[in-house]
Amino acid sequence: MTRLTFGGTNNRPTWSPDGRYVVIPARPADTAPDAERVQVALLRAAPVARRLHIAMALSATIIGAARRALARAQPQASPRELDLRFVESHYGTALVADLRADLDRRDATPRPGA
Repeated sequence: MTRLTFGGTNNRPTWSPDGRYVVIPARPADTAPDAERVQVALLRAAPVARRLHIAMALSATIIGAARRALARAQPQASPRELDLRFVESHYGTALVADLRADLDRRDATPRPGA
């Protein structure tokens, strides 16, 4: 068994109907249903540009948190190695293997004027 969550309000997880995924409800336990309805109504009423800005800001926050967690877990890793571990954890081992090979190839190729 693998632990999937560490603190926060990750309660009431359930399995997906096909049994392949753990589903954690979107609404935190500390958000009242009435408050959630107001939040959803405000988001739906916002212009598209505002919703896109919110989504991009949330994505940047999550990416930053993931990168900081990797750096804390592996303080000896170089910035490049941390980048590769980020790619591996989010996009898979096949992609990171290809990326690593490409970066190594680029490092070995002399650059004009260098």
